[in-house]
Amino acid sequence: MITMMTGCSNPFESENTVEAEAAGKFRITATTGMIADAARQVGGEHVYVTGLMGPGVDPHMYKASQGDIRKLDKADLVLYNGLHLEGSMTNIMEKMSRTRNVIAVTASIPTSELRQSEENSSEYDPHIWFDVSLWMQAVEQIRDALIAADPDHAENYRDNAAAYLDELKQLDKEVQQQIASIPQQSRVLITGHDAFGYYGDAYNIEVRGLQGISTASEYGSRDVSELRDMLVQRRIQAVFVESSVPARSMEAIIAGAAQQGHTVHIGGELYSDALGEQGSDAGDYIGMVRHNTETIVKALR
Repeated sequence: MITMMTGCSNPFESENTVEAEAAGKFRITATTGMIADAARQVGGEHVYVTGLMGPGVDPHMYKASQGDIRKLDKADLVLYNGLHLEGSMTNIMEKMSRTRNVIAVTASIPTSELRQSEENSSEYDPHIWFDVSLWMQAVEQIRDALIAADPDHAENYRDNAAAYLDELKQLDKEVQQQIASIPQQSRVLITGHDAFGYYGDAYNIEVRGLQGISTASEYGSRDVSELRDMLVQRRIQAVFVESSVPARSMEAIIAGAAQQGHTVHIGGELYSDALGEQGSDAGDYIGMVRHNTETIVKALR
């Protein structure tokens, strides 16, 4: 995997340190960790990337701070997911795009390849990074945005993107093979919110979430009881918690199943809307996808 730490930023660095490291580099501010990681892979030594949302942060509920606004103002290029992933920040991004270089990395993905929201037919599921082939289109969008904004380094951006896209092609095949090793009757992924729909479609695994596509949607006792009954009736052995979503909802379902005589365990923690800590096995996009897949396969196979 291409590792280019030059473009990384540390949220605890002083402003003077940041300015020194960013001097002479093309500045990118990205909302989520997945987008920041892709920007570093494509931009390499020519960019300084600042990510707004760190490990464990839920983008659906995120509210921009004054510090975030300063980071957005200083950027030569702002990258965000779009498709309403960033919740209340979406309006900020749309307003900024009228006068600044602000790009939604999902903008070039045909709507025919997007999943429609069950809650709102006019919206689409924003969790496209769970289908690696769709995330490759986002990487291409980042590449094209960098080339347009910083043409002096266009050749480097093309080369870096090509190398990274080759890695993603291999990752896509790897995930397909790993999920296919789970017996079909056990291929059921149950999580706290409906973030893994693209993963299910791409890799042939049934997906159910307690909450909807956005964690801003509330779940009720009926949602809990329906999912509990499904676990009991189908004798499903494992559910999964998410790093950016409180685990109490899944714990309630496990307790409810136990009252009906069926034991369910937590199969592990998955990374849904945020990467893991920097330097951990899930601290970059490829590592995050591998961690999730290995955790799912270990629990369900």
